[in-house]
Amino acid sequence: MNPIQSALLGMLQGITEWLPISSQGQTALVMLNFMQIDAEHAISVAVFLHTGTMLAVLIRFRKDFVSMLNRESKLLRHIVVATVSTAITAVPLLFLLLFSIENLFEKGAITTLLTGAIGIMLILTGLILGVQKRAGNSGYRSLDEITTRDMVFAGLAQGFSILPGISRSGTTITILLMSGIRQELALKLSFLMSVPAVFGAIVLFEVRGISAIATSDAAIMVLSSFIAGYITMDILLRFARSVNFSIFCISLGGFTLLLSLPVFV
Repeated sequence: MNPIQSALLGMLQGITEWLPISSQGQTALVMLNFMQIDAEHAISVAVFLHTGTMLAVLIRFRKDFVSMLNRESKLLRHIVVATVSTAITAVPLLFLLLFSIENLFEKGAITTLLTGAIGIMLILTGLILGVQKRAGNSGYRSLDEITTRDMVFAGLAQGFSILPGISRSGTTITILLMSGIRQELALKLSFLMSVPAVFGAIVLFEVRGISAIATSDAAIMVLSSFIAGYITMDILLRFARSVNFSIFCISLGGFTLLLSLPVFV
């Protein structure tokens, strides 16, 4: 792997991490198909690439993380509940992934199929929310109105994203939006939930594939994914503030379906 490839992988991770497509699936497929990296190392590198986007969240929402140092913080409670719930689904699936890692990427069809399914889920969510608004139920829930049940479901959904092809952001955003949570807050919670989940994945995976990569290339991956991730995150948040709740879901779902078409794979 050379510096240019490292930078491109980091940029791909930074852009796709916050979109309803699997960043892990996309980066792993690029390494398998164009860099001739074996599946086990490709997955380890794909997990490591999340380091840069995790740092982007820590920097972008540093005030929120500082506020969570207060044990009475409602945000802290929500993130802890989501993290524990994530572990319930993610840990068993991790062992399944390690057991069948070679078969998951034989054709890459699973990534396309799951990405398309998430796109459809987002569009349906948008349509449901649009119908509710027309019926007069347009109240969006704030942080204080979020329940433990909401975060349990979001955490359980996030755990499935350990499997390449399942979008972490796509599943968590969909669950949170379907719970009636304000779109900008849903995005923010999805971002914050990613930090402990990514850290846990890196620890559990032991990042075995990184030992074969030069330190300079690893640094380039982290830096490029950090920059691209921060910019993409900011754009998505601005988009969420400026459009209708239901249109936001439908637009995001349509974009996801477009990316799942064979011509883009």
